Amino acid sequence: MGRKIFVSYKYADSDVYSLGRNTTVRTYVDKIEEYLDTTDDIYKGESDNEDLSNLDDDEIWEKLKDRIFDSSVTIVMISPKMKESGKYDKSQWIPWEVSYSLKEMTRKDKTSRSNAILTVVLPDSNNSYEYYIKDNRCGICNCRTFKTDSLFKILKNNMFNQKSKTKVNCSDSRDVYSGNHSYIISVIWSDFINSTQSYIDKAVAIKDKIEEYNITKDV
Repeated sequence: MGRKIFVSYKYADSDVYSLGRNTTVRTYVDKIEEYLDTTDDIYKGESDNEDLSNLDDDEIWEKLKDRIFDSSVTIVMISPKMKESGKYDKSQWIPWEVSYSLKEMTRKDKTSRSNAILTVVLPDSNNSYEYYIKDNRCGICNCRTFKTDSLFKILKNNMFNQKSKTKVNCSDSRDVYSGNHSYIISVIWSDFINSTQSYIDKAVAIKDKIEEYNITKDV
């Protein structure tokens, strides 16, 4: 079943693992299109020859809203410098794109549903994901620590937000969550490109049970 996919990302963040000359997050976004099921899935992002530099912020936002409204899945690219230091969340694009993705909006006679949302964690310049995800593998579980405090609040608030979470006890007596504990799930880039469709399917399956989650929709 085809999906219309919108990708939210920090365009100029270059603190990511090199895929060649002048690699930025945008380089990884271009790669995503190669892994989508292009016979069905439709990428709702900008094209390579599209120039938005002559538009003001309001005009750009209207274009973005059009694309999000016409999408059913939002992929957020997590990168080391996705948040601009010294700026409020409300002064940056990604939180607004996530908010609009989660809201049910009506235009004319059509109402959009909340999008499925998947975060794809990119490797930093040292090819490490530990700026956001730390593996805590032991004999009992393969749990991970997600450093959600480094994220925009709207992303953080929609993680570990299942109304009835399941906990298990790890070998060092820590309680860890299991199952689909988050509405917005996270996957590292290397796993995502090896099984792109399965992770999109998982995000969509969670969206179909959105009533099981406490959803934050405002920035």
